[in-house]
Amino acid sequence: MKVVVLGAGLAGVPTAYFLSKAGHEVVVVDRQPGAALETSFANGSLLCLGHAYPWASPAAPGVLVKSLTRRDQALRLSPRFDPRMWGWLLKFLRECTSSRADRNAASRLRLATYSQEVMKTVVADTGIKFFHTDKGLLYLYRTEHAMTEGVRQMRVLERNGLEIKVINAKEAAAIEPALVPVRDKLLGGVYVPADGTGDARLFTEELARVSAERGVKFMYNTTIERIVCENGRASAVETSAGKIQADAVVVAMGSYSAPLLRRHGVHIDLFPVKGYSLTVPITKAEVAPTIGGLDEDNLLAFSVLGNRLRLTATAEFTGFDLRHKPSDFRYMSQAAQDLFPTIGDYSKAEMWCGLRPATPDGNAVLGKTTTPNLYVCTGGGSMGWTMSCGMGKIVSDVVCQQEVDIDIAEMLVPA
Repeated sequence: MKVVVLGAGLAGVPTAYFLSKAGHEVVVVDRQPGAALETSFANGSLLCLGHAYPWASPAAPGVLVKSLTRRDQALRLSPRFDPRMWGWLLKFLRECTSSRADRNAASRLRLATYSQEVMKTVVADTGIKFFHTDKGLLYLYRTEHAMTEGVRQMRVLERNGLEIKVINAKEAAAIEPALVPVRDKLLGGVYVPADGTGDARLFTEELARVSAERGVKFMYNTTIERIVCENGRASAVETSAGKIQADAVVVAMGSYSAPLLRRHGVHIDLFPVKGYSLTVPITKAEVAPTIGGLDEDNLLAFSVLGNRLRLTATAEFTGFDLRHKPSDFRYMSQAAQDLFPTIGDYSKAEMWCGLRPATPDGNAVLGKTTTPNLYVCTGGGSMGWTMSCGMGKIVSDVVCQQEVDIDIAEMLVPA
């Protein structure tokens, strides 16, 4: 079978890898000159089961309201006339009850845990290197309110199988000595041993390289124009390089999946949520952290990738807008310098933003659509890196008409 995968990012490349391993002819199409050059380019780099509690939580509505007058909020709403954004936000708000958030956390954790097991098989098979560490992550809290709610959310994940350890500030600094100078600013935290870090872009680039060596064809610098449907079935893809015949088509274009699918009568609740990152050159390795983590009061994620410190913060609801300016990173930079003031020159940090493909409930969108031979692999949102290998394996299994390994009832494409 010939399968065309649309998108060479964290969702598309693992899907192509597994389809190729299953013996199919695979073509990957992407408008960029290489793999992982959009949302996968400079994300937080955390492989974080402990981050499975969704954005849509009881605290989210209040944070969004505050963001209208305060730009230092981790969830940020930038109002604009966009009916699709407001429709998505209404669905998001419906998911913000404790019961729904707890249920969605369980399904997100199920996929994330499965994905990390799948990633191990990919790394063992390919031998790729991507600054991977598996020493756990620290979820740090500065205030009693933040820690009480953070531990409550972690207990939900613990009841669903995640090992956690609630610790005080002294214990956090013992696990990560880089925190010793700021220990007095912390109340405590949660240590999740199963978590880790890794460069998502490098992983995707390397997996694309190995997949190409094994026969997957990558068509870069190629614009996807439309999916061709004949006799009610997806049969080809029209691109700037011509028509590509296909026995199956997988749409793995991140936030851009929804507009393309709408043209073919497939409607998914997907909206871009803008995320920001800073990549700081490390000049003092002796004070750099050895594991990653999150400053939960500031929703600041940090990880070390070789000689670089990767920082991410802010989830902004603003549509398909990739513009950014230095002031957008001020809050993130200040929070990072409060944690790691001497690690490097923050004025030389690389600034970047990308569009996370988010669903209202935080669950990915996977599997077959109502159009025969047309499949979807997207919606990882803030956990796209953690979930990527599992998402690719699941969609590959669905295309191959194989039974999937986990329950994906909450992740199916709407009928």
